[in-house]
Amino acid sequence: MITTSSPEETRAVGRLLADLVQPGDLILLDGPFGSGKTTLVQGLAEGLGVRGPVPSPSFTLIQEYRPGAGGPRLPLYHLDLYRLRSPEEALGLGLEEYLAGDGVVVIEWPEPARPLLPAERLEIRVQYRDDGREIRLRAVGARYVLLLTRFVERWYGQPAPLARH
Repeated sequence: MITTSSPEETRAVGRLLADLVQPGDLILLDGPFGSGKTTLVQGLAEGLGVRGPVPSPSFTLIQEYRPGAGGPRLPLYHLDLYRLRSPEEALGLGLEEYLAGDGVVVIEWPEPARPLLPAERLEIRVQYRDDGREIRLRAVGARYVLLLTRFVERWYGQPAPLARH
């Protein structure tokens, strides 16, 4: 668990993740409205090299950021599934193509698509606290255990303790 006390610290979590993600990675973001999910994605996008605004895709459902002149080092696909009600609606967005692609897929409000998602992923829950935000990261699968271990080591500046599941 990480506690952040400002939007800038929450963006720093995303920037550090950007150093560790690889093509094909999946990150699920959950938490109440206004808890900082999009702020964290803004840091991730910044860390990947996205220039310009990174708005919440609440109304557009998907924001794509592709490499190119002034673009990110990896494609970033930011989805917000809050308005969807079923896995079929997620399929209609082309979810399978994004998941099979060469970019990093970040999904806010992933519940409608959960039956379609790969078992392995990084899950992040952002919660309000009186003094900021509480960010819980959960690795599912060997790739993400390694990613999370590296994240913890870099965030805290020391080796991560071994965890048994």
